[in-house]
Amino acid sequence: MLDDAPNLDELQSLICQLVEIESVNPDLVPGGAGEGAIAGFVSSWLRDAGLEVSIVDPVPGRPSVVGVRRGAGGGRSWMLNAHMDTVGAGGMADAFSPVVRDGRVYGRGAYDMKASLAAIMLTARRAPQLRGDLIICAVADEEVASLGTAAVLEKFRADFGLVTEPTELRLCLAHKGFVWLEVETKGVAAHGSRADIGVDAIALMAPTLVRVKDLENTLRVGRRHPLLGTGSIHASLIEGGQEFSTYPSRCVLKIERRTIPGESGKDEIEGARVLLERPPSEVAADHPLSLAVGEAAGDPQPIGVAYWMDMALMNEAGIPTVCYGPAGEGAHADVEWVELASVERCIEVYLATAEKLCN
Repeated sequence: MLDDAPNLDELQSLICQLVEIESVNPDLVPGGAGEGAIAGFVSSWLRDAGLEVSIVDPVPGRPSVVGVRRGAGGGRSWMLNAHMDTVGAGGMADAFSPVVRDGRVYGRGAYDMKASLAAIMLTARRAPQLRGDLIICAVADEEVASLGTAAVLEKFRADFGLVTEPTELRLCLAHKGFVWLEVETKGVAAHGSRADIGVDAIALMAPTLVRVKDLENTLRVGRRHPLLGTGSIHASLIEGGQEFSTYPSRCVLKIERRTIPGESGKDEIEGARVLLERPPSEVAADHPLSLAVGEAAGDPQPIGVAYWMDMALMNEAGIPTVCYGPAGEGAHADVEWVELASVERCIEVYLATAEKLCN
């Protein structure tokens, strides 16, 4: 329980061990260590806890770890997901030397999301015998392209799923998706004095920028999701031209479209090329998974979030998945901490839900 000192000591120790292992995503920060060392720690820990462990390594040096606690048979399976990679240290001093103070663990990744990783590891070890399998996924690359979860889902299936991103002990049923788009216009380079032959590629982008602004205004008053609100669009980056006295021959505009369930966002901008697409995610409030997690958590008010997470990939793969995680602050910030008592509460909720779903 929350006042059980041995449990909190064990949890605190595990979170600190995980934070101490630098696992900065190298696609975010050149020279970041990636997931190799932390995957080695997690896989060894899960084996010692009696799980069957597999390594999923679609990209050399970027492993994900899957541990399966086999059930007695006849029950449904539940997949719990947490990512091992972090963003860079930024301005954080001693980012990988965790500090425990006032019931909180401070350090890079403590909140996002090594505390959640510790929670699902301890859930697997503390769980009673279940009829169905409990599947623990410690994944790589969530902070960039989610290669880890995508690769895991090619090899492992489950009846239900849970992503354990921090939600402040609230039940998250939905999140937005996004589409990254690129539009290019071509002009004719010429000296700035040669209006007779020069064609301004930047000026040619004007109709697209107007279209983005008009669509933004339309979306603000358009269809509204009960948990997510409306979709959105904005111009993210624009580049073109070389100097004052030259007609620009090329202009490139990059656009981000945030989507709600039922929206695509791919075909709204004429001539746009899709660079990356991630779908939105939603599970109904009356789904058996939502009801089970909600009941175990004390029936908190369901929420939706504007950011994207691996929950969408799991739902897209046919595994109904919601999100429930601990409380804290400072994801990607220079001060990051997680509340220990909330992480222990997560373990209690995960264990109670496993007994409901997997028996």
